[in-house]
Formats: sequence, structure tokens, C-alpha cells
Amino acid sequence: MALMITDECINCDVCEPECPNQAISMGEDFYQIDPAKCTECVGHFDEPQCVQVCPVNCIPVNPEHVENRETLWQKYQRLQQAAQPASGAGGAGGSTTAGA
Repeated sequence: MALMITDECINCDVCEPECPNQAISMGEDFYQIDPAKCTECVGHFDEPQCVQVCPVNCIPVNPEHVENRETLWQKYQRLQQAAQPASGAGGAGGSTTAGA
């Protein structure tokens, strides 16, 4: 269940930095949530952080993107893998100057 931000948003800027998946961004008139990145904080926190900090309660479940907890967990795992594509490839960059 990806979340969404309704037009009741007052653009207070508190939700965007709380999102561990960078799923929240400024839209044309108010903030929006990318359903492809929203895991409702599964894998990071017990509760969606944006919902916790929103002062006007304008972040409900998006009825067009209903997902169960297992699906959200799988999305979290995909996002984590995508964020680390170079972690096992190539060499370490800091060893060339260590002995100088």
C-alpha cells in the first residue's frame, strides 16, 4: 500500500526529509509520493515516518496502489539492491595513498 499526499498538504516540508526511500518530492502544487519507491517505511521503521510527522494528516493509503506487507518488503529489498550496484565491483579507492 503505497501512500499518497492529498491536496490538503500545506507544503510544510517536514515529510520529505523523513522518507528513507526518497519517495517524496515537490509536485506542481504540493508534495507527492512516488508509489514505486514508497514502502510505507517497511524495512526501515515500524510506522510510515511521513504520516507520523504530518501536521495536517493528509497522507492516506493510495487506493490505486494497494500492497500487502510482503510486497512492500520485496519492494524495499529491490530498492536497497538498486542503491548499491557498485558495492561489490571494482577495487577500493583509498589504498593508493595510504603508504605515502
